[in-house]
Amino acid sequence: MSLTVTSEPCQAASDEQGQVSINMVIRQDPFYITLDASALLALSVLLVLGMHFIDWIVLEFLIIAVPVALLIHNDYLNFLKLGPGGTPPTPSGYARLTWYRLFTLRDPFTAPPRDTVKQPSAGILSDLPYRPGPRPSVAGLAPQRQLDQHGSLPEYNRLRAAIEALTVREPKDFVTATSCLEKHGFALFSRHPLNVCGNGEICHIHNSDRSMHMNLHPDDIGEVLKKGWGQRHPMAWKGWIQAPLPTTFTMIYAPRNESDLRIVCRIIEAAIWYVNAEKVDITLAGER
Repeated sequence: MSLTVTSEPCQAASDEQGQVSINMVIRQDPFYITLDASALLALSVLLVLGMHFIDWIVLEFLIIAVPVALLIHNDYLNFLKLGPGGTPPTPSGYARLTWYRLFTLRDPFTAPPRDTVKQPSAGILSDLPYRPGPRPSVAGLAPQRQLDQHGSLPEYNRLRAAIEALTVREPKDFVTATSCLEKHGFALFSRHPLNVCGNGEICHIHNSDRSMHMNLHPDDIGEVLKKGWGQRHPMAWKGWIQAPLPTTFTMIYAPRNESDLRIVCRIIEAAIWYVNAEKVDITLAGER
């Protein structure tokens, strides 16, 4: 992993100018084993000797265990390459995510059903344009990141400034801080949430790829999925095993340009609507 940081990710919510400059290469390496002639000869000799001097059960175990161990090691390295997130980058954190993989959503592009008890009763997004181009490649659980189509730094800074302007305009309702779900990165919080997740966290932005996570009304999730602006988080399932995240937890792709940014602002307004049952406008600098 190549990582260059000019501003500490965990301090992103409190820097003086409210701007972040981070360059992180996020990648996932496929699992493969390459053997040159010498390694292939050595492996062949070891297998022949093993058949003569090692018990068959032990030999069969070794033949299976070695590639499995290498596969797990590669998968663990890919987990680390996603960068900092809500799960500690440790073997125990990796083991916990491996357990959650058994229950992840199989289809992240289908909206959850409405909860007839919760308010607000309906969403507010109904006419989003289609997102141009293919969806980005996405990997990971916690963290979950885009592998390509990373967001524009100027648009990230404009979005952050607009969110901070909202908290200045309505300090009794909103505040910004470091995300308590991601434990890294900039987040918007409601002081009086109707639907509570992460101490009232409305949305957070990932410093590395500038994608974001937020809770949305199922109606609005359906619109976001249909128009290609995001996908559901794989751990936002509903089943007999308690999910670590609500079914409404959604990933929104990073804004690549000003056009994307305007749509993302509308989606964040929908997240505020779901958390607060309040319609709020997010105004970009230079707009009225």
